[in-house]
Amino acid sequence: MLKDYKYHIWLHVIVLIFGFTGILGKLISVNSYLLVWYRVLIGVFFIGLYFLITKHSFKISKKILVKTCFIGVLIALHWIAFFEAIKQSNVSIALVCISSSALFTSLIEPIYFKRKIKSYEFLLGIVIIIGLYFVFSFEFNYVLGMILSVIAAALGSWFTVLNGLLIKESNAKTISFYELLGALSVVSIYLLITNFSDFSQFLVPVADIKWLLMLGIVCTAFAFIVSVEVMKKISPFTVVISVNLEPIYSVIIAVLIWRESEVMSGGFYLGMAIILLAIFMNAFFKQRETKKRKKIISE
Repeated sequence: MLKDYKYHIWLHVIVLIFGFTGILGKLISVNSYLLVWYRVLIGVFFIGLYFLITKHSFKISKKILVKTCFIGVLIALHWIAFFEAIKQSNVSIALVCISSSALFTSLIEPIYFKRKIKSYEFLLGIVIIIGLYFVFSFEFNYVLGMILSVIAAALGSWFTVLNGLLIKESNAKTISFYELLGALSVVSIYLLITNFSDFSQFLVPVADIKWLLMLGIVCTAFAFIVSVEVMKKISPFTVVISVNLEPIYSVIIAVLIWRESEVMSGGFYLGMAIILLAIFMNAFFKQRETKKRKKIISE
């Protein structure tokens, strides 16, 4: 039985790991720029090591490399905004607001894939805005964190859509490696410019090292490698539904660890429920569309 559901189990393990990223963002004391720099540095090193061990090719065309580097910049900005949102508010608020990425995807995807916005995407977008309204209204003390989370959601949606196009042109693992390398490059340039005369700024407290290693190795390198393999075996609908559980996992873990600072008002949980309902409904409609398309093709 476990063998039959092996990839489904691994999928939920990966989603749980992704959910734990926010927890680590709160545990790590260094600023968001340095946190992201160490994350991608460790991630690139271990993914590169994995490529060498498995003899996976590093080869990539110049055209694809330019595109992956641009996406890497978006990924870096996304992570910086996300971790700063956690530091300015808390894990629960950051994860719920970042769930609004479904709204941004519904607006960005039609531009790149040259299609009209579907009516249900427009309606669900309004529902998500209503959910965000409740979150903002009842947790106004954390407005900066919420704004940063929404920015992170928009950036996350943008690079996800671009990845959807790029994945058709090259190998998924290779693309992801160079995207992280692009993210590492842009954050490195920023940190070198801002800390040119004081390299001691790159030092981190001893207490942060174990969390940074976990973030870079487990939540980045390991999660990336396993998720690529899992997605080869499981339907996109199952993946989408499972990934939507990430904020739920994160909020539960955060409440268990930091009960005093993570337990929010009733309005917050109402907004959270509305946003998650919209996300699951979006997945349902997309699955129904896929089935209808397959039926038409078979006929």
